Amino acid sequence: MKNLFFYGTLRHRPLLEIVLGCSTEQIDLVPAHLPDHAVHAVTGQPFPMILPAAGQSAPGLLVRGLSVEDLNRIEFYEGGFDYALSVRQVICEDGSSAAAELFFPDPDLWQPGALWSLQGWVSEWGQLSEYAALEVMAFYGRRSAEDVARSFPAVRMRAAARIAAETRSAPQTREVVVHSYHRAYQGYFAVDEMQVQHQRYEGGMTPMLGRSALMQGAAAVVLPYDPQRDCVLLVEQFRAPVYMIGDPAPWMWEPVAGMVDPGETPEQAAHREAREEAHIQLRALECAGRAYSSSGSSTEFLHLYVGLADLTETTENGGLDGEGEDIRSAILSFDELMAKVDAHELKDLPLLSIAHWLARHRNRLREES
Repeated sequence: MKNLFFYGTLRHRPLLEIVLGCSTEQIDLVPAHLPDHAVHAVTGQPFPMILPAAGQSAPGLLVRGLSVEDLNRIEFYEGGFDYALSVRQVICEDGSSAAAELFFPDPDLWQPGALWSLQGWVSEWGQLSEYAALEVMAFYGRRSAEDVARSFPAVRMRAAARIAAETRSAPQTREVVVHSYHRAYQGYFAVDEMQVQHQRYEGGMTPMLGRSALMQGAAAVVLPYDPQRDCVLLVEQFRAPVYMIGDPAPWMWEPVAGMVDPGETPEQAAHREAREEAHIQLRALECAGRAYSSSGSSTEFLHLYVGLADLTETTENGGLDGEGEDIRSAILSFDELMAKVDAHELKDLPLLSIAHWLARHRNRLREES
């Protein structure tokens, strides 16, 4: 049996319950603090770090009597954050002291920010972290903490997309019964499987159905358009799925597109991706629709835009090297774009959708410019 001191996100009991796989009612938790230390936010990350700080006190929870299995689950979860256990003396609320282990970060790994607030973190990141932890802990015993850590950015994007989806539509009144739910695969994408029944339109329930889904986040897709010059900008890049299915032309002409990061709005993502992929600055965005890209197989939700910009230059080196992107761009007149649409030369569905929206709204955009 071991004692641990939690000073950060695992003080949030719903998250701790997910990590341990049991109710906190079964755990011996005692409020405590670590003298001469302070908890700081980590710059650019949704979790904190602890640092020595003379005269300050880091509040937390002393968790006593953890089993080997409890500790293994916690180390699996925390191990992905590159934190290591170290022993310290903590002070309990009754004034007694106790030896406990706590997770310290590599001192050169993260950049500390302002003092961290649990309440502020719960308000901004609590629900997302709970959903992310559900996915992470589903692979406990199946993947290493290091492997799961490589998927953390995608895990958080999926968690953020789930939160957005829950507020997207009014609840359905027909019944759905999930008999089993299994997270089958995790990487940049994930695959979930379930055994499910749902109510028929005519009444009664369907037979048991085995269904799977490609679990993805939300994406922003923007077609840059210059209303004064009446032209658009397209980007071209290699698409592995197109190659993997056997298509002999896997370099695709598309709008600018990218995933919406946690804490980012779709509009912010559209502006960011335009800078990264095409090296252009958008003046304004026109919403061209919001929809699931393929509701029978994928959870991906697309935010479609026309982005107003001055289009005078193209690039041969768009994208981020760190993400393996190799992107070039081209400027086409509106008539050239629609000629390619009518000749069925374009294979990207979001591009076709936005092009048809632009055809309906082009005169207005040109008049307003």
